Amino acid sequence: MDWKSHRIEALLEQALVEDKATSDTTTNLTIDPALRASASIIARQDMVVAGLGAVPRFFEIFARLDSRPGAHRRFDVVSHPEIFDGVRVHKGQVLAVIRHNACVLLSCERVILNLLQHLSGIATLTRRYVDAIQGTKAHVLDTRKTVPGLRALEKYAVLCGGGTNHRLDLASGILIKNNHIALGGGLRTALTHALERRQKGQRVQVEVRNLQELEEALEYGAEAILLDNMTPAEVRDAVDRIRIEKRWIPTEASGGIVLENIRAYAEAGVDFISVGALTHSARAADISMTITAEPG
Repeated sequence: MDWKSHRIEALLEQALVEDKATSDTTTNLTIDPALRASASIIARQDMVVAGLGAVPRFFEIFARLDSRPGAHRRFDVVSHPEIFDGVRVHKGQVLAVIRHNACVLLSCERVILNLLQHLSGIATLTRRYVDAIQGTKAHVLDTRKTVPGLRALEKYAVLCGGGTNHRLDLASGILIKNNHIALGGGLRTALTHALERRQKGQRVQVEVRNLQELEEALEYGAEAILLDNMTPAEVRDAVDRIRIEKRWIPTEASGGIVLENIRAYAEAGVDFISVGALTHSARAADISMTITAEPG
C-alpha cells in the first residue's frame, strides 16, 4: 500500500477533518500543551494486523492541518521488526509505540483505532477463510461490496489476510450478470458484443445460475464462468462440464458461501471463491491505545 498516495492521503485527512481532531475541546481545556507522552497500540485478541502504515501518516497530516506550535510536529513511531501488516499477532502484543505531544495523541487516538480495528478485522476474517481451504487449489476473492470511499483500504486488508483481490472497480474487468443479459438482448447478444468490443487482454466472464445457463455461456464463447448460488454438488458438476472444453476456462463460485461450507466449494474444484462477507461483515478487531506521560 502506498500510504503517501494522494488518494490515500485524502482519505486519512478526511477522517481527521470529520472528527475535528485539531479542535479537540476536551483535550485543549485539560492537558498541558507542552506535555509529551508515549502511546502503546495493543492487540486485545489474536488477529492479523492491517493498517499500521497509516499511523505515521495520520500524524504527518495532522501537523499540516494544525495551527499550533511546532512542538506538536515532533513524533516517533516504533514497532517491533517482526510486527507489520499481514502478520498474525497474539492477544496482549504491542503493535507500535508512539512518542508524541500528549494533546496530539489524544486528538488522533480514536481515528487511528477506528482504521486499525476495521482493517485488521477484515484481514483477520480473511485469514480464517484462507485457512479453511488450505491444501486445495482455490483462492479466496473479495468483492465490490465495500464501504463507499474505503475500497482501496479494505481490499488492501484482504491482501494482508492472504486473500486475493477481485475487480477493483467496474472498469477493471468484464463480468456479464443477469441484468446485463436481460437488458442487453439476451446472453448471446450481450456476450457477442463484449467479445467484439473489449480491449485487448480483457477476459469476458459470465455469471450462470444452473447447468442450462452454463451450456449457453460456453456455446457462445464465455472465457470465464461465475457459478452463482449453486450448491457444492452443482458446482462440482459444472466444473466437470467445463473441463471437457478444449480451452482453459477459470471458474469462480459465489453466493451463500460462509466459513462452514467454503471448503466444500473448494473441494468441488473451482479456481476462485468470492466472499462478500470479507469486507461487508467483518467484525472490528479489538485494539486499544494506552497513553502515559513521559518523565520530565
